[in-house]
Amino acid sequence: MATGASVFALPSATTAVDEAPPSPEALLSRVTLGDEQAFAGLYDLLAGPILGLVTRILRNRAISEEVTQEVLVEIWRKASHFSAERGNVKTWALTIAHRRAIDRVRSEQAASDREERAERLDLRRPFDEVSETTLATLDRERVKVALSSLTEIQRESINLAYYKGFTYREVAEVLHVPVGTIKTRIRDALIRLRDALGAHS
Repeated sequence: MATGASVFALPSATTAVDEAPPSPEALLSRVTLGDEQAFAGLYDLLAGPILGLVTRILRNRAISEEVTQEVLVEIWRKASHFSAERGNVKTWALTIAHRRAIDRVRSEQAASDREERAERLDLRRPFDEVSETTLATLDRERVKVALSSLTEIQRESINLAYYKGFTYREVAEVLHVPVGTIKTRIRDALIRLRDALGAHS
């Protein structure tokens, strides 16, 4: 039998082998070099866990998605700050997410508190300081006569806001009209009261 190449080929040392997907740490290392493809892979690994954590804190899907994007952008920008000595990449990313979510909770609460204080301040110091120059200085009978010059909805708004201490928002809820409309009606009512009381002085 003539000698020749064997019909059975040995496995090549260079035969392609399925490689394990890169770890988050490996991807982040490439991200520090500006590798956008690596960041896309990191995004796929981290976006879900980050969104889940943020949503549990904020309880609002739209705001949670916004905060998640902010977190991922921060990861892109601060990739070089990661230190393996402090934990793995996922833990680091979730720590950033938790801090961002808590900051947003505080920000939303502060904004709500400012709005509430502003509404109450507006009621204490109404347009043109009319309450200080009319309602607070004129006797009840003259005010009653002046109130009769208002429309029914204006009288109801003034009664709720100034005599029952309701905020603009609460007045709007009682009368089933937008807050902006209530502010306009109260302003117009105060102007009419000023004019009516001035005519009786």
